Amino acid sequence: MTTPTTIEDMARQALDGDRDALDGMVRALQGDVYGLALRMLWNREDAEDATQEILVRIVTRLSKFGFKSRLKTWAYRLAVNYILDAKKSAIERLHLSVDRFADDLEGGLEPASADDTEQSLLIEEVKVGCTLAMLQCLDRSHRAAYVLGEVMELSGPEAADVLAISPPLFRKRLQYAREAVLAFTKAHCGLVSDAAPCQCHRRVPSAALTEAGADRPIQFARRATSFQEARALVRQVDEARWALEVHRASQPRVSSIDFAQRLLDAIESSGDSTARSQEKPS
Repeated sequence: MTTPTTIEDMARQALDGDRDALDGMVRALQGDVYGLALRMLWNREDAEDATQEILVRIVTRLSKFGFKSRLKTWAYRLAVNYILDAKKSAIERLHLSVDRFADDLEGGLEPASADDTEQSLLIEEVKVGCTLAMLQCLDRSHRAAYVLGEVMELSGPEAADVLAISPPLFRKRLQYAREAVLAFTKAHCGLVSDAAPCQCHRRVPSAALTEAGADRPIQFARRATSFQEARALVRQVDEARWALEVHRASQPRVSSIDFAQRLLDAIESSGDSTARSQEKPS
């Protein structure tokens, strides 16, 4: 059998029973699916659970994929459908609004004298966690449009296909989400505006503790950074794109779960169980 060169090739060979191709296909999808789920749901555990369920749907429904579009487009459609129908996440149940989120940010600031050059994993945790929480101020339909169209950079027609809506409606949702994100970051985010009150390093003490005062484990940060470094990274692009760059430059760490291996193990276990039941005497 020839070595697959595209994810569509992997899918075709997986349908023919090639487990290595199935493994490769799932691995090619799991990072993007997890990233989409995390930005939609904010909570890492919720995103991991959603990713596992979405990958199961992709594998079990692969025979229905007609190869008339990109496999990733079809996979994203399954992912979005699952997420939009999922029960509200913990942060969504807080009914987070722009005003409420802004009050929370400003209420947890340390004095302005805090060192903005200090490198810390907690500063990156604040930055990424905040950008993810900012998205939760949008309803799911506008959040999905923003994540697909801006953060994941899908074309308008492809994103509309994923969401099963018309391109004009997608553009309308995306424009609304863009304006909301831009207005919020300009007013409140120090990465974008020097006049904005919230700066990542000034949020670290309040964000690093739970309500009970215990240390909060790192969920999102990949590496240590400083507020100055984060701001410089955002401002490498044209000023008109600073608000968007806050989201594109905030890359959450990948999940530690090997979704592909877990899925293949489940398939193998299911197959072994079926074989054992068939071997039993009637």
